[in-house]
Amino acid sequence: MTEREPFRVQIKVRQYELDSLGHVNHAVYHQYAEVARTSLTEAAGTNNGGLDKLRLATVMLGSQISFRSELRYGDVVDVTCEVSFGEGKTFRMDSNIYKADGTLSAELTCTLGLMDLDRRKLVAEPRARLAEAGVDLDILGG
Repeated sequence: MTEREPFRVQIKVRQYELDSLGHVNHAVYHQYAEVARTSLTEAAGTNNGGLDKLRLATVMLGSQISFRSELRYGDVVDVTCEVSFGEGKTFRMDSNIYKADGTLSAELTCTLGLMDLDRRKLVAEPRARLAEAGVDLDILGG
């Protein structure tokens, strides 16, 4: 059995994303992961109206980053995104940021939940609820 290749997007580092040391500002790494997360969820159909009909929305509950290698102006990076569901009300989206030569630049782990917009509470079994909303779990990868 072969492992599934993670979803990925490519981003070029822009001048305005640099800090005073000449490398990418720490907050921008989170923005890069957000680009990958939103691209993946859009591809899986989270914008198809199903979540709106069920009055559900994904919410970010936490984010953790480990920096491995600096990024500089002009670098082109691949940002991956992989979803994993477990037990309970939360799920994870893990992203890695790679330089063009394959060097790992950063690892990010985000904890998310699916919120009932009327009750303002997390719902149980987010994977099942996403499927109910018409989200393509094969694309999502979870």
